[in-house]
Amino acid sequence: MIFHVRMDVHPPTDLDPAVWAEVVAREKAYSQDLQRSGKWPHIWRIAGEYSNFSIFDVESNDELHNILSNLPLFAHMTIRVTALATHPSDIENTGR
Repeated sequence: MIFHVRMDVHPPTDLDPAVWAEVVAREKAYSQDLQRSGKWPHIWRIAGEYSNFSIFDVESNDELHNILSNLPLFAHMTIRVTALATHPSDIENTGR
């Protein structure tokens, strides 16, 4: 199952900067492990925002929920998920 996910990060203003840096480092490691596994094949920064657009390729809604809720920055994010389906005009999926 393919999902488009927008993640907007809202850094807390009252958190020690060193603690925040550690959380961000854990987030990077976690996301890169998921990218290597193929579960998170695409991630793009949204210019001018502390946000990203990502594509996830997972087995189920529950798997996506588990991945997202385990993000170290999860408590500081607004996340919007859109399920994607194959488009009939996509040359990659229609046999050209």
